[in-house]
Amino acid sequence: MIVITGGAGMIGSIIAWHLNTKLNRDDIVIVDRITHEEQWHNLAHRHYAHYLDKDQLMGWLQGRSDIEAIIHMGAISATTERDFNKLVETNIQYSQNLWSWCADNKVPFFYASSAATYGDGSLGYDDASIDNLRPLNGYGYSKHFFDQWVLRQVRNKLPTPPNWAGFKFFNVYGPNEYHKERMASVAFHTFNQFSHTGTMKLFKGTKAGVEDGMQMRDFVYVKDAASVVSFFVESASSKPAPNGIYNIGTGKARSFKDLATAVMTGMAREPHITFIDMPQDLQGKYQYFTEATMSKLAGVGYQLPFHSLEDGVRDYVQNYLMQEDKYC
Repeated sequence: MIVITGGAGMIGSIIAWHLNTKLNRDDIVIVDRITHEEQWHNLAHRHYAHYLDKDQLMGWLQGRSDIEAIIHMGAISATTERDFNKLVETNIQYSQNLWSWCADNKVPFFYASSAATYGDGSLGYDDASIDNLRPLNGYGYSKHFFDQWVLRQVRNKLPTPPNWAGFKFFNVYGPNEYHKERMASVAFHTFNQFSHTGTMKLFKGTKAGVEDGMQMRDFVYVKDAASVVSFFVESASSKPAPNGIYNIGTGKARSFKDLATAVMTGMAREPHITFIDMPQDLQGKYQYFTEATMSKLAGVGYQLPFHSLEDGVRDYVQNYLMQEDKYC
């Protein structure tokens, strides 16, 4: 069986979709704690063996010998979370406990890191080294802390899972993100705002040299993110990919203006954008540019192409957001 924590979240549920539809696997254990009243819809189309609350998992794992891999996507993912004690408990300690169980039981372990660990990008976005990174918020720091802890286990020759990988997800968008509210992608917010108001509000360029709406991100379609994770899970049972921390992005930064325009074009309507001031709680904690270095992933044999921004947005808008049933 394959365990997916955060399995009712966006990335976790699409990984389950990939396992169901591309690999014909339904021996999946979904682990989560659903707090949004509509989030259960993320599981409505999935086929899986068990569902567990996140606090049940460690007890359920004890004595089991039938776990093929743990895919750990569960976390507090809000970049605005201010309760650092909650981040420590959920994003660090829970992850450490799962790592240790996998190490003791010789089970592959794959977990979600984040491009938020790169901070303002002044040191680049290269997954070859995570030294000296300075995240801009507590969420990013919690992910960076666990990355550092993992590498310290390896460096000090402490017990490790037989195969492991951490994934620095860049700006993931796509179906099943609807429960994330403010933290949902700009693609989702564009569709809703434009549908209701006829315009999309983007931030003004508050940093020198950045024009309105031209903040840049490496936008990656959630189906591509799930495909990469599944590649590592599959390879673990045959020819394992090298252990390490990997970027998951497209390697090509695009502007929020490009993204919003692609959404409105996908809706077959004339684009219209309005520019607004950035909220105070984001100022000083905002990444103006992200672009993943992707050579490390390519070097381990992952060869499937990533969706272009336009193609990914078109699939998202036309096959999900514009449908009566918008869930994947």
